[in-house]
Amino acid sequence: MNTRIFQVDAFTNRPFAGNPAAVCMLDRPPDDAWMQNVAAEMNLSETAFLLPREDGWGLRWFTPTVEVKLCGHATLAGAHVLWEADYLTPESDACFHTASGLLTAVRKDDWIEMDFPAWPVKEEISSLQGLAEVLGITPVRAYRAGWTQLVEVESESAVRQISPDFAAMKAGPWGNAVVTAPSDSPDFDFVSRFFAPEIGIDEDPATGATHCTLGPYWTQRFGKDHLVGHQLSARGGVVKVAVAGDRVKLCGQAVTTLRGELA
Repeated sequence: MNTRIFQVDAFTNRPFAGNPAAVCMLDRPPDDAWMQNVAAEMNLSETAFLLPREDGWGLRWFTPTVEVKLCGHATLAGAHVLWEADYLTPESDACFHTASGLLTAVRKDDWIEMDFPAWPVKEEISSLQGLAEVLGITPVRAYRAGWTQLVEVESESAVRQISPDFAAMKAGPWGNAVVTAPSDSPDFDFVSRFFAPEIGIDEDPATGATHCTLGPYWTQRFGKDHLVGHQLSARGGVVKVAVAGDRVKLCGQAVTTLRGELA
């Protein structure tokens, strides 16, 4: 039997926006090299592989070059496929067993809410010169968040104008970074862009995982725990974030753009 595969635009309510992810529905555990080849063939920022289990779904994520431990938009895409393609009934929760632990998703009208771990910032980066140079910006402050750097700049326009030196980022210690600022729009609380050339993604269009850090960061800054983020890539993306202790609720929409089979 051929393997069903879908392409879904995540963190958007319209086709050809947000972040596209492939979702591959498995019927048996595959070879790791095969999954990496499929992800390279799809050539999207992430391909999600879903394998049914008695207690939910096994879920793994691959970029075109590496496997990653957490991906928000491909999890959203996977949950969307489970309900849209009738793998789950509308009232059922989606339970994913992953390298980052158990992740769950529930439907809330036209939105899907995911329960993810919070990844708050850790130490402040004292020397910003190298980071400023590779990103081509003037940071206000910057922090390490374990898996990335969070860099705050003075304005939304400064976020929009970033033009990083991707080769320098990949070669140096700043392999990926999320840049953020307060939003100018009353519809959003903050804006961001995410650059990750070290894992084969120069700029990710709409990123759930960064909001595991952005949510706690802006919650502390703004003093409220329900926020809306706008990712300012060319395709754009909208993520609702609610912080609950050591967890974050990420809420987004998704649209299927392609259904097919791997021969």
